[in-house]
Amino acid sequence: MSTAPANAGTGTGGETDGAGPGGVNVRKAGPADGGGSPYRLSINIRQSGIYVAFALIVVLFTALTGGDLLQPQNISNIIVQNSYILILAIGMILVIISGHIDLSVGSVVAVTGAIAAVLMVNQDVAWPLALVITLAAGALIGAWQGYWIAYFGIPSFIVTLAGMLLFRALTLTVLGNQGIGPFPSEIRTLSNGFTAGYLGNIGLGALGGADLFSLLAGIAAVAGLATAQWRTRAARLGYGQTVDPFPVFVLKIAAAGALIMAVTVQLARFRNLPWVLVLLAALVLGYTLLTNRAVFGRRIYAVGGNLQAATLSGVKVKSVVFWIFVNMGVLSALAGIIFAGRLNQAGPTAGVNFELDAIAAAFIGGAAVQGGVGKVVGAITGGLIMGVINNGMSLIGAPSERVMLVKGIVLLAAVAFDVWTKRRAGAPILR
Repeated sequence: MSTAPANAGTGTGGETDGAGPGGVNVRKAGPADGGGSPYRLSINIRQSGIYVAFALIVVLFTALTGGDLLQPQNISNIIVQNSYILILAIGMILVIISGHIDLSVGSVVAVTGAIAAVLMVNQDVAWPLALVITLAAGALIGAWQGYWIAYFGIPSFIVTLAGMLLFRALTLTVLGNQGIGPFPSEIRTLSNGFTAGYLGNIGLGALGGADLFSLLAGIAAVAGLATAQWRTRAARLGYGQTVDPFPVFVLKIAAAGALIMAVTVQLARFRNLPWVLVLLAALVLGYTLLTNRAVFGRRIYAVGGNLQAATLSGVKVKSVVFWIFVNMGVLSALAGIIFAGRLNQAGPTAGVNFELDAIAAAFIGGAAVQGGVGKVVGAITGGLIMGVINNGMSLIGAPSERVMLVKGIVLLAAVAFDVWTKRRAGAPILR
C-alpha cells in the first residue's frame, strides 16, 4: 500500500483546495491574491489532458474511417461491446485510488458468469433470484480477497494473482470445461437490448427520425449535469473559493451538454438507448456521488493518498480496504452476467485479459500509480479510449498485433504523463 502524500497544491498566497470539473483547480484566496476577485481560470493539465486526448483520438479515427466511427450503429456497438470493461473500470479505479491492485477480476467475471449459467440454465432458477445469488457470490469472493489483504496483511498483488488462478480453476470446475447456455431473454436484453420507443419518433430534418424518449433522456442528463455543476459552483463561492469566470463555466457546461446530446441523437436514430448504457449511467452517477460526497469516498482517497495520516486521523483503514474489494467483487459479478448474456453463453475462457483492460482504463483515465488520485468519470473515459482504439483499428482493418501495440503505447504514455506531472509539481515519486 502506498504512503505517498495526497495531492499538494502549489503556488503562493493560497492553498489548492482540489480540482473542479474539467480539471480546473479551485484555490482559496490568500494574501498574494490581494483580496481580489474570486474568479480565476487555472487549467490542470493532468486532469484535463485525458478529455483532450479522447477528443483527438475520436477525431483521428473519424478521419481514418471516413466518418464510419461516428455512425449511429457503430456508436451503439462501442458502448455495448465495452460495457463490461467499463463496469470493471469503475470498481478498479476505487481499488487503485486506495493504493492497491486487483489482478483477479477477469477470472471473477468468468466464475460468476458460470454460476449464473448453472443457476438459470441447469437449475431453472428464476432469473431475478439467480441474479441476486450471483452478485452475492461476487461479494463473497471480494470479501475473501479483502480479508487476506486488509486484515492478514498480504499485498493485494499476491492475493489477487492467486485469485486469478484459483477462480479460473473454479470456473473450469463449475462448467465442466464446456459452455453453458442459452440465457433467459431478460438477461440477453440487459446485455444487448435497447429501450423501447415509448413516445414514438420525431423528425430531425436531414438526420431523419429519432426516438423522442431517448432525446428527452439526453436532455434530462444535460439538465442534471448543469444543475449539479451550478450547485457546486455556488457552494465554492459560498466558502470563498475561486471558481471559473461565469462565461467559461457556461462554455464548459455547453460543451459537455453538446457532447451528451450528440451521442444521444445518434443512438436515438439507431435503436434507442442500450439498456447497458442506462445501467452504466446509474453506476457512474452513484459512484461519482460516493467518491465526491460520501464520507466513505473521502476515506478511500485518504487511505491511498497518505496511509499514516489516514490512520492517525481515525480512519479505519482495514475496513475501508476490505469493503473496496467486496465492491470490486460485486461489480465483477455484474460484469460477468453482462458478458455471459451478451454471448448468450458462459464459457471457460470468459474474462481473459479483462483485468488488463480495466487496469489500463483506470490509469489512462488519470489514476495515479501511487494511489490517492483518480475519478470515476476519468476511468470511464479511459475505457472508452481503449474501446475507440479497438473499434477504430478494426474498421480500418488493422491486424490484432498492431491494435495491441497501439494500446500498449497509449497505456505507457498515460503513466509516463502521470509521473511527469508529479515531477513538475515537485511531488515525490516512489521507486
